[in-house]
Amino acid sequence: MKHLLLYSILLLSITASSQIKGTIVDKENQPIPYVNIYIENTYKGTTSNEAGYYELALEKTGELTIVFQSLGYKTVKKTITKTNAPYELSISLSEENVSLDEVVVNAEENPADIIMRKVIAARKTNLEKIQSYKADYYSRGLIRIKNAPEKFLGQEIGDLGGGLDSTRSGIIYLSETISKIEFLRPDKLKEKIAASKVSGDDNGFSFNNAIDVDFNFYNNTLEFGSEMISPIANNAFGYYRYKLEGIFYDDRGNLINKINVIPRRPNDPVFSGDIFIVEDQWTIYALKLVLTGVQARIPVADKITLEQNFSYSETDDIWAMRSQSIDFSYGIFGIKGDGRYTAVFSNYEFNTGLNTSDFGRELVAFEAEANKKDSLFWKKLRPVPLTSEEVQDYIKKDSIETLQNSKPYLDSVDRAENKFKLPNIVTGYTYQNSHKDYRLGYDLPLSSLQFNTVQGYTVGAYVFFRKNYDDFKRYLNINGNLQYGFSDERLRGTFSATYKFNDITDAFLTFSSGTQVLQFNNANPIRPFINSISTLVFEDNYAKFYERYFVQLRHSEELFNGFRLTSLLSYEKRNPLFNTTDQVFDNDENDFYTSNNPLNETAFGIAPFESHNILKFFTSARINFGQNYLSYPGSKFNINSEKYPTLVLTYEKGFSATNDSYNFDQVKAQLFQSLALGNKGRFRYNIKTGKFFNAENIAFVDYQHFNGNQTHVSTSGNYTNVFNNLDYYSASTNDSYLEAHAEHDFNGFILGKLPLINKLNFNLIIGAHLLSIPENKPYQEYSIGVDNIGFGKWRFLRLDYVRSYQSGFKSDAIVFGLKFF
Repeated sequence: MKHLLLYSILLLSITASSQIKGTIVDKENQPIPYVNIYIENTYKGTTSNEAGYYELALEKTGELTIVFQSLGYKTVKKTITKTNAPYELSISLSEENVSLDEVVVNAEENPADIIMRKVIAARKTNLEKIQSYKADYYSRGLIRIKNAPEKFLGQEIGDLGGGLDSTRSGIIYLSETISKIEFLRPDKLKEKIAASKVSGDDNGFSFNNAIDVDFNFYNNTLEFGSEMISPIANNAFGYYRYKLEGIFYDDRGNLINKINVIPRRPNDPVFSGDIFIVEDQWTIYALKLVLTGVQARIPVADKITLEQNFSYSETDDIWAMRSQSIDFSYGIFGIKGDGRYTAVFSNYEFNTGLNTSDFGRELVAFEAEANKKDSLFWKKLRPVPLTSEEVQDYIKKDSIETLQNSKPYLDSVDRAENKFKLPNIVTGYTYQNSHKDYRLGYDLPLSSLQFNTVQGYTVGAYVFFRKNYDDFKRYLNINGNLQYGFSDERLRGTFSATYKFNDITDAFLTFSSGTQVLQFNNANPIRPFINSISTLVFEDNYAKFYERYFVQLRHSEELFNGFRLTSLLSYEKRNPLFNTTDQVFDNDENDFYTSNNPLNETAFGIAPFESHNILKFFTSARINFGQNYLSYPGSKFNINSEKYPTLVLTYEKGFSATNDSYNFDQVKAQLFQSLALGNKGRFRYNIKTGKFFNAENIAFVDYQHFNGNQTHVSTSGNYTNVFNNLDYYSASTNDSYLEAHAEHDFNGFILGKLPLINKLNFNLIIGAHLLSIPENKPYQEYSIGVDNIGFGKWRFLRLDYVRSYQSGFKSDAIVFGLKFF
């Protein structure tokens, strides 16, 4: 009884915390969603939900003026006298009368162009008005699925956490956060999350954060899949046309211009829709803009609608964003759905004297117990009331979670899932114990069916065991691989065991051992599938192999933010291998395979190195300059900064070899970066250099090999780590070397401006590549290509023309890029 009384008093105190609530409708008595409700001349407010319902919790009493503002409706102000009792205030809004009656049209120039030129001229001034701010921030994310299939790629989908109805439609993700954010121009933003809630996961942490939805249209471009051009960017007239739809006056008497934004080319990274501009101040009053998945280069997205609403502070002379919503629809592989992300900003403090010392590399942090807040907490502080659909989702999934986490339920699920069925003989089998959180089984992957001239046809099997220990992603992972070659009649296998210590420094320790067939270049420049086709169909056995017996210990850990150290110690026995088959699809007597000797393709039966044992030590430091991160309880998510490159420093040593001449030392360095250049596309570079010591007669296995491409088929997403017209081993070296790659993807900047061609939505890419070693003249490649080839959302092809030079023109080639491997 005492606890019940205490609960009742607490509930009454929350309800009585000067709460104003009500419903907002239009003149047809239909609810108006996402109306901004706030106290006049403040940034204390809330937003109505999809049903038009709102709740505004206030501690202040007395006379207050409440403002109701929504895009497309006339702003309404209501002055009330507030006591400690709950206050009911429902409002009906009238549609805004947008008219051209008062507009003086100049026949010589489009009036919208005149307005937008003034907005663009004032863009930088308006951008710099807010040098810093602090604010309260609330976000909610919701994703629905429609008519979900029962299976996807042969795998059971299930009911997705209990969110699906009888039509297999419903909410699959619902979460909320309450946080405080701080911002410093030009791009410092950090967030401290006080509360986080995920439907159906009482231990979950929402991934909604302010950084991911920080869209400022006063910047020239916005990162939204690709770099989108703002309608008020300095170069906006090259991408947009404008039409003045009409004007109206807000509650302060400001004249507001409604401008329709029209893309000049539909496939450019641009928006369409309406932007509302305050006359004379030339600031954004509100906007509602649309982009497609094609424009954003997000294939899964169909349409994305972004709406922002601003309000004016007389005290600060600033128009600041009060709310933002992002609605989207998606579809891929027959799976369709929609969603919405809502953000509400309140209690702004502008230009508070924040400086760079107030910001570190941590962008997001959680308060202790942020995911343990009860319903009373959320009832009091949630600025946007839940809809009935959202309430039901929380209730249903929270009750289901309690059931689904119980041992009897988990055991019943396991009994059903663990039944061995006849097809499992060839498709694989998994046994799981959900209560103890481990799983084990085997797989017979189709990808293990391969062909090479050393082993002939191969098949493989994969066995695994994984045990998860806690929510912080500590786990033990044990697996084994078996491979049988039908031509050399050899069964080989490997074993590995990995333990992950934590999810903050991401520390791993791996022990592995076994026997395997490897390419001389450990970067595996030829994918097994590509090599199988090249060998069997075209009789070009470019891949060259050797055999390795090994015992290896590897450790990797981030010692401090942005600095990861990886070390490896191994004992290896290497043997040369020889062709054991000449099987091809077309048995032409004039065709034959080259030898498995990468030094001489006609050296049949001659080994490229002698069998030997060796110990190898490897240590590598990876430095991500300017790395930011998100801190979740027990986890750390690193975010590389595009402003700075990544540097990798490596030392490798071979010692105690059975052939003393095979001992060596090597130091090497790599510097690479990928950066967006606004609307000009994306530029990438990758520079590698290194030097061998005491390595005059080392085994060819340990040479520095470079990624060539003689098949002229590539499965790389970009070409900053490959020479697409270079032999695989002709440039391998045991001396010093310099390797450099640069590639620029114009991302529609050029082809998007060409009539007719711009309808294809292709991207122009140019590249340059250099390789310098002491023994040869510098080798160079230059390429020009087209990416994003395909139809609809299926754009997995790339086509490049490559020319190579070495003391003059050497050769050229066409390279086909396949991005679905």
